[in-house]
Amino acid sequence: MACCGRGLCCQCCCSEGDTSTPEELTILGETREDEDEILPRKDYESLDYDRCINEPFLEVLEGLDNKKARKYEAIKWILVFAIGVSTGLVRFGVVYASEECSESGCLALSLLELLALNVMFVFISSVLVLVEPVAAGSGIPEIKSYLNGVKIPGIVRLRTFICKVTGVLFAVAGGLFVGKEGPMIHSGAIIGAGLPQFQSITFKKIRFHFPYFRSDRDKRDFVSAGAAAGVAAAFGAPIGGTLFSLEEGSSFWNQGFGHVIWCLFCSMSATFTLNFFRSGINFNKWGSFQLPGLLNFGEFKCVDGDKTCHLWTAVDLAFFVLMGMAGGLLGALFNCINKRLAKYRMRNVHPKARFIRVLESLLVCMVTTLVIFVASVTLGECRDLVSPNNNTSTQGSVNEEVNSTIRRFFCYNNTYNDMATLFFNPQEVAIHQLFHQNATFSPVTLSLFFVLYFFLSCWTYGVSVPSGLFVPSLLCGASLGRLVANVLKINFHMQIYSGTFALIGAAAFLGGVVRMTISLTVILIESTNEITYGLPIMITLMVAKWTGDFFNKGIYDIHIHLKGVPLLEWETEVEMDKLTASDIMVPNLTYVYPHTRIQSLVSILRTTVYHAFPVVTENRDNEKEFMKGNILISNNIKFKKSSVLTRAGEQRRRCQSMKSYPSSELRNVCAEQTAVEPAEEGQDILQQMLERRHVPYPNLYPDQSPSEEWSMEERFRPLTFHGLILRSQLVNLLIRGVCYAENQSSASQPRLSHSEMTEDYPRFPDIHDLDLALLNPRMIVDVTPYMNPCPYTVSPNTRVSQVFNLFRTMGLRHLPVVNAVGEIVGIITRHNLTHEFLVAKLRQHYITI
Repeated sequence: MACCGRGLCCQCCCSEGDTSTPEELTILGETREDEDEILPRKDYESLDYDRCINEPFLEVLEGLDNKKARKYEAIKWILVFAIGVSTGLVRFGVVYASEECSESGCLALSLLELLALNVMFVFISSVLVLVEPVAAGSGIPEIKSYLNGVKIPGIVRLRTFICKVTGVLFAVAGGLFVGKEGPMIHSGAIIGAGLPQFQSITFKKIRFHFPYFRSDRDKRDFVSAGAAAGVAAAFGAPIGGTLFSLEEGSSFWNQGFGHVIWCLFCSMSATFTLNFFRSGINFNKWGSFQLPGLLNFGEFKCVDGDKTCHLWTAVDLAFFVLMGMAGGLLGALFNCINKRLAKYRMRNVHPKARFIRVLESLLVCMVTTLVIFVASVTLGECRDLVSPNNNTSTQGSVNEEVNSTIRRFFCYNNTYNDMATLFFNPQEVAIHQLFHQNATFSPVTLSLFFVLYFFLSCWTYGVSVPSGLFVPSLLCGASLGRLVANVLKINFHMQIYSGTFALIGAAAFLGGVVRMTISLTVILIESTNEITYGLPIMITLMVAKWTGDFFNKGIYDIHIHLKGVPLLEWETEVEMDKLTASDIMVPNLTYVYPHTRIQSLVSILRTTVYHAFPVVTENRDNEKEFMKGNILISNNIKFKKSSVLTRAGEQRRRCQSMKSYPSSELRNVCAEQTAVEPAEEGQDILQQMLERRHVPYPNLYPDQSPSEEWSMEERFRPLTFHGLILRSQLVNLLIRGVCYAENQSSASQPRLSHSEMTEDYPRFPDIHDLDLALLNPRMIVDVTPYMNPCPYTVSPNTRVSQVFNLFRTMGLRHLPVVNAVGEIVGIITRHNLTHEFLVAKLRQHYITI
């Protein structure tokens, strides 16, 4: 039965029967036009989370004493606290603005007035997305991609923040089945990215000289903290927010105590800032801290005096496992349908005029409004205000609680409409009712509500409005869990607590959609303030994840794949170890020399799109002749001879240091080894091997740029690897005129400090912005002080799993492949480690053998 279910879902919804990519088919010599196949796009840039340990950076480290280090940490703590406070204030403003419509009674107006209001609100929200398209959706897939090391254009800009926060306000007020928690997580990440920079690209006048945190590595940590603060403020769960940043967001987690504690501190600051203002406004008790988050699940407890009541028992665990399986199946179905809708939008909506997206949003709004209005009028049941099961001692409190959130909607004589009470209340209020109201919704109403909400929320997620998925999934699952509780109570006369089943249902469906386990468990425990729910929630989420993973991926991973983002998973498959680094690397390199003319650098930068270039010297057997005729080649050869580390040279340095030892035995050993050294000065084992091994190569000077007309011999000449230099660094050197004349020494070249090198971060100038008339093409640039002389490297025989773990764990952007004699033979980037690329290379490997 399970196999049939899987086959049906895969065939109808996911089409995962034959997933050969176009790249694989090209290798096999086959062609097929399949619009459903989506490969990682090449235009996504990678972020560089690895430090560039060049000379300007070392100068900063040498001048960093304890006092400056403490100042650096103090600034970081202040910024983290400011991010948390700002995130809490943003959530405070959004929650009250989005609930204003329902509190003023606008949802009780006629259908036409309701349609007009909703259409107007959704229109504004959709237009804001047209201003900044990346503001659409929840933003969690984009933030997850950013923390994975992929640069998404505009994802953390101030304009995106404004459109996101304002757009989700109007989307929620417009009656769409969307949540504000996902967009608030995105907004928290934007605050974390922008606040430490003290500058804005949208508002160019906002620019302060702040030399700290000017790298992708530092920015990543603040984005991670901001996302954690967003979760913490949304659910009142600072620990859950920190774990969310670890499980779902951060691909490169800094295990240092400092990073973990200030990330948690940021979440705490956001939670208590929101709590302070909400408690003061609602209860007029400033400093009481009674409302920790936007989504309050209330207190789960039995009625006083009822000794037969229990929140859950060991017998209930069996039902929780079944509910977890059902949640995983329904979540997989939700993801399959939404994936189909997203592909349809990509093929038929997005390529057309931009206003078509606005029309789609308005269509979804009108259909949603009509469905909830008609369903409330025709399908809702009129039920008594007070349940007969409640005793007289608590009847007054029940009346007060019910009357504050019920919707009569054409029901009279002290009755209310149960369908309208779910549809026309804010989603948070409806969830609270399902968790805590006793016997107030009929099974038929819950069934119809679940079906309608399931399909409408699935249709809504993906339209051109800021939209979250947490709260709609919780509400949809809570109605299913409450339905199960009603069936068990009415048909099987079981003594169970309905709120617990509603909570488990909400966790099961949300877990089946997003496939989160650890962080979601902690979030729900902190939201309910009931630690006894830890075991059933964890079991339910694990079962839901395993069941859903049997069919497809989580909703966020699906949308990341649909966008073509080259996301790196946690690990590779075992069979990928049949490949080595030499199988997946790019052997055709574009490189620069330690001393290169400006004309060559400009030519390389203008004719290539690479973001890093190996700094190399050629291995020639006629180097002495070159040294006599050209000072540029002489500088490069001298640099190679002085920088290549050999065993013989290292032994000589060790012997020199051992001569200072008092032991006569050490001095004698050193003298014996020195006596057998070659007589010729500068002649080492590596140089002898290179001269015996390589034949003369074409007379190509370093001031000549690489050419497509090179022969295979010219293109793949032996190159001694010395380091990596980034495109942004080369452009910065050219713009600032860092060079020297041919008749001068390289020591006369101007020096740039670390702050000057990172001043334009994150928007470095482009090579096309360079005025060539101001440059002398014959001038020489010494790139060695600014390159990274010690990047991570791998051997050509390194297995793919080792390459993958190094690349992902260290947050690399480029990984050179260097052989045993120090020659670079290729380079590996993110696209060489994507699943699609590795599968294609593995297929090619099978064909070869």
